[in-house]
Amino acid sequence: MKDLELKSFEIISNVGSARSYYIEAIGYAKKYDFENADKSMKNGIDAFNAGHNVHSELVSKEASGEKTEFSLILMHAEDQLMSAEGFKIIATEFIDLYKKLHENKLN
Repeated sequence: MKDLELKSFEIISNVGSARSYYIEAIGYAKKYDFENADKSMKNGIDAFNAGHNVHSELVSKEASGEKTEFSLILMHAEDQLMSAEGFKIIATEFIDLYKKLHENKLN
């Protein structure tokens, strides 16, 4: 397997884990378990950053003149990266919403 393919799969694996953590965090927040929701979000952010760092390496190489060959796998990895970022935003909003609902329920 080529280096680009390995790096692409590394991105896909990391950001896929991140997306799963974000979804898990929403589930915890739905049960008003904000401590575990926050832990899942932190795990998601760590996994996302690992994938993002690999992507940044590829972008830096290309910016310094090392051309990257077109690859559907890399395009898929970038798509998954953007998708995970969107899930992070949505998860953050849902957690905030559940926190407000919980506060109103207590008052």
